[in-house]
Amino acid sequence: MVMAPWKSPYLSGSEFMTVKLVQPPLKVVLVDLNPNVVAEWLAAFADTPEVEIRKGSILDQRVDAWVSPTNAKGRMDGGTDAAIKRHLGAGIQLRVQRAIRDRFGGSLPVGSAVCVPSGATNPKFLISTPTMQQSAQDVSETLNVALACAAAFQAIHAQNELQPGSIGSVALVGMGAATGRVPARVSANLMWTGYTLFNDHVFRDYDDLRATIREQLDDIDSRPQEERVRIKPPAGRSRR
Repeated sequence: MVMAPWKSPYLSGSEFMTVKLVQPPLKVVLVDLNPNVVAEWLAAFADTPEVEIRKGSILDQRVDAWVSPTNAKGRMDGGTDAAIKRHLGAGIQLRVQRAIRDRFGGSLPVGSAVCVPSGATNPKFLISTPTMQQSAQDVSETLNVALACAAAFQAIHAQNELQPGSIGSVALVGMGAATGRVPARVSANLMWTGYTLFNDHVFRDYDDLRATIREQLDDIDSRPQEERVRIKPPAGRSRR
């Protein structure tokens, strides 16, 4: 559970009192049209029954936030990005790109994310996290899926610190498994890594998140494809 400090507006100076607000557990929905992705999720997340796994479209999920795998520039011109842009309207791309420009100088590194208001009632927020630099790129030999998934969940931490309880549910699609050419089993296992890291740790910045993941997954090519890796959180800010 995230313990978010809250200061009473009726006290000041030395009279300030800190109250800990407990965030309810995040509802996580994994949804994809690809049956192979769904099957691999069922295997990878077999010991995490709190995660809901569905075959279908993310556009049909009634949650607080959708996560869209994107590119470094936030161009929503293909895959899930394009479908969401058609559904929510062209303004969503403008909001994503404005956030990328304001917070990251116009280029969103893999292993970071932006969370913006969607302009709709469902979902309230869109989280964009790049799995690749370009709009179409083979990322099958990279750690990009783990980095992107972890960054998306850390963006939820950040949003809920700003507005406690604003994101209580989220839907994600299979990351990198289509345009990125990541095998469905590898994608599922790397997304499991990102999800468990969300439960274990809150990062202060994306640089620390990227460094932690890269350090511990550096030898992943030498491990069996079906092996899942749980990242050991750095000291401090653990959720446990």
